[in-house]
Amino acid sequence: MKTSIAAIILTYNEEKHIVRCIQSLSALVDEVFVVDSFSTDKTMELAAQLGAKVYQNPFVNQAVQFNWALKNCPIESDWIIRIDADEYIDNKQGLDLRAYLAERPAGVNGLIISRKIVFMGRELLHGGWYPKWNLRVFRQGMGECENRWMDEHIVLSEGQAEYLKLDFVDENLNDLSWWTQKHNNYSSREAADYYLQLEQFQSEHAVDAKFFGSDAERKRWLKAKYHAFPLFIRPMLNFVYRYFFKLGFLDGKAGFVWHVLQGFWYRFLVDAKIYELRRRFGNDTEAIIQYIRENYRLD
Repeated sequence: MKTSIAAIILTYNEEKHIVRCIQSLSALVDEVFVVDSFSTDKTMELAAQLGAKVYQNPFVNQAVQFNWALKNCPIESDWIIRIDADEYIDNKQGLDLRAYLAERPAGVNGLIISRKIVFMGRELLHGGWYPKWNLRVFRQGMGECENRWMDEHIVLSEGQAEYLKLDFVDENLNDLSWWTQKHNNYSSREAADYYLQLEQFQSEHAVDAKFFGSDAERKRWLKAKYHAFPLFIRPMLNFVYRYFFKLGFLDGKAGFVWHVLQGFWYRFLVDAKIYELRRRFGNDTEAIIQYIRENYRLD
């Protein structure tokens, strides 16, 4: 007995990646849904040529867009995979995912999948970056994306999730200029998310913060502890922890670039934007929240 699987891919100008992503899914899923945010390149055309069902919807954030896809795409499959356009599945073991899912007992409604990052052509296997476990597969009707601006995860409405060693490879083919601009945008969202968390302006369906929980729950706990450190000090501590204590230096020059940019520069930029908001509004958290709501279209 087998089951059926649908994949949901959110896109905006992903012509470099969309073919690779869909082709990696071809032997594993029955339906592919692409929800595009009005790309100006050939993303939609290429996806349609590969048999994907393509829709368009204005982008607010990843969580809103993914939940829109769950509600509006005519998904007929029993299970759903969430995958980014610049990711692909590395199924070296030849896993029959349909058969595997069909054997899951009642009450198992999700799979937590390993994620691997390839940066500047090198797999990042140290620094706490591999494996990164994320809930990416769930029974239809049993999951949705938590309402966060950054680091959003799929949460189950009921049941449990199992771990499965099946690598989702995150290998973006754009250059560093594109990467830094993307993370500049991310830093604005993360600064906003920081204040929204303070005000608990979030969905009730969210990942709990637990040290002894799942990978996502532990990450949420660590992030809460990270926020307890002073601005501008914590990015330096994060870099030292990941590059030296978590052995990130073993990933060579590419690893060094990654840990400086992602582990320090990006975190420093988030703190700088939080500091900018504090200076502008004089530590008036209510005014900051109102500014975020107006400028990030939260209403």
